[in-house]
Amino acid sequence: MGGSFATSSRQSVQMEAEPIVRIGTRGSPLALAQAYETKKRLGEEFPELAEEGAVDIIVLKTSGDMILDKALKEIGGKGLFTKELDVALLSNEVDICVHSMKDVPTWLVPGTILPCNLPREDTRDVFISQDNKYKSIKDLPDGSVIGSASLRRQCQILAINPTLKVVNFRGNVQTRLRKLDEGAVDATLLAHAGLIRMEMTEFLTTVLEPEEMLPAVSQGAIGIQCRDDDTKSLKYLAGLNHPETKACVDCERAFLAALDGNCRTPIAGAAFIVDGVMKFKGLLAREDGTEVLRCEAEGAVEDAVKIGTDAGAKLKAQAPHLVDAFGLSEEEGMLVAPVKAKPVSA
Repeated sequence: MGGSFATSSRQSVQMEAEPIVRIGTRGSPLALAQAYETKKRLGEEFPELAEEGAVDIIVLKTSGDMILDKALKEIGGKGLFTKELDVALLSNEVDICVHSMKDVPTWLVPGTILPCNLPREDTRDVFISQDNKYKSIKDLPDGSVIGSASLRRQCQILAINPTLKVVNFRGNVQTRLRKLDEGAVDATLLAHAGLIRMEMTEFLTTVLEPEEMLPAVSQGAIGIQCRDDDTKSLKYLAGLNHPETKACVDCERAFLAALDGNCRTPIAGAAFIVDGVMKFKGLLAREDGTEVLRCEAEGAVEDAVKIGTDAGAKLKAQAPHLVDAFGLSEEEGMLVAPVKAKPVSA
């Protein structure tokens, strides 16, 4: 009888066992693809995380996902995609949060750290027109309408052709493609990385080179955040980190920080490692594309942060009037309670 009770107790404990790692994510198809990629990599790197139930994915709705009829600059900027995830992380509802790095605010919430970047996907933007009627921005007739909520894209589009009209165009990738197909706009721009991760590259018309459309800071990179005192998560994330990607992302985010950058300022930046040398290109502009400043820098990979910081300081000194000083009001900076967490089955 004692043996039976012991067996029953062990089964009960096993059934009620908590997952080893809880992943917090937004619920868009792209965000979920990135969360499952993280789960797969954790299982490949750590055998104990390959067991069924060892890693849970928990979906949180963010303010940025729910408010789609306004431009980000009008409703608080990129932090709207991460606030609820930050709350869940700090309240120990999740252990790690998976982000598209270009959605991560320049400064992290105190008590958290972002020590890990997965190998980076293509950083470039793509141009998409209905039925591939037009092949590039330059092919669009004067007065054409392009859908984009990005000031970075807007300023570079208008610098190419100031007669084009850029309208707010938010929602997940599938929503934007549907709006394009319905004729709401003549064309749109998306990140190539997102289409690759969702195996949707058949929808793109043209991949835009950085000379025509410099990417967003950290575009194509997945970042994983955890609490700064969570030694278990830090151990797992150290095993997933891709040093080359992290060096490039650190360079780009240092550039952004030097410019006090946010969603109210058109800023672009891309770092690459070529033959062991860090090469960086940056951009600062007016929203209407009438003034576009560019810079280039290079140096040792271990100096990535300094390269980005110095490049940002240089542009800021050249055009202080273009820099929209970063500063959240007390209300904007407040964390809000997350929508109830929803577990996702493996």
